[in-house]
Amino acid sequence: MQATTIDEVIVFMEQIIRDCKKKQDPLGYFAALYHQVTVEVKKGIATGYFEDGPRMEKFDVLFANRYLTAYDQYRKGQLCTSSWQYAFTASRETWPIVLQNLLLGMNAHINLDLGIAAAELCPGNSIHALKNDFYKINSILSSLVETIQLRLTKVWPKLTAILKRTGKMDGYFVDFSMQCARDGAWKYATEFAPMNAAARVDSVVERDKKIVRMAKLVSKPGFLVSSLLLTIRLGEIGSVSNKIDQLCLTPFVDSPVR
Repeated sequence: MQATTIDEVIVFMEQIIRDCKKKQDPLGYFAALYHQVTVEVKKGIATGYFEDGPRMEKFDVLFANRYLTAYDQYRKGQLCTSSWQYAFTASRETWPIVLQNLLLGMNAHINLDLGIAAAELCPGNSIHALKNDFYKINSILSSLVETIQLRLTKVWPKLTAILKRTGKMDGYFVDFSMQCARDGAWKYATEFAPMNAAARVDSVVERDKKIVRMAKLVSKPGFLVSSLLLTIRLGEIGSVSNKIDQLCLTPFVDSPVR
């Protein structure tokens, strides 16, 4: 599963979503979110939202292919990056809520993959020319947060009451996704871009270890937060397939692969 255009990225995402719905597999939650992000990036390219549309499509494809590769490797029982391995395994084995599934995927993809993809597209000093469009990706993510949260309250109605009382889960989602995408990923991209091939290999290994540690904070956040999450999990309604549908903001034909 390696795409060459943004349209192929979308097709592969839809394949994954269909497959996960059929198998009642929670790995489809992140795929549904990512599908929407990709659709919005495609719209942005078409409407001139980005400074360099063709470059942004290449960026999107490089970025997405890291997820597609990891997903394919995991499905085949092969080793992928440790952060993706942890995200995929935890999503299926630790009984996380939908929100945790999304955060685990975002942690691996934003904190590790995004900076690498940016540096591969724009190595050396050319990385700085990508900054504005890189940050516009973050704006697209931000614009989806409120809509996704509204969809999540349909998956677990109790979340609405919890958010009104504490606001903590709202801040948790926004702070994690937006801050990491804006600051950490860009900082790593600028550090990674000037490295030679050997240094990049070592850097990815070390970065990957750090991202796994962050993932453990998401999947095992301590007794008090875990108790709150368990309450939400028990209140979730619908099958895995139903929950995936709630996260698919842009409908697509649920038919054989095009």
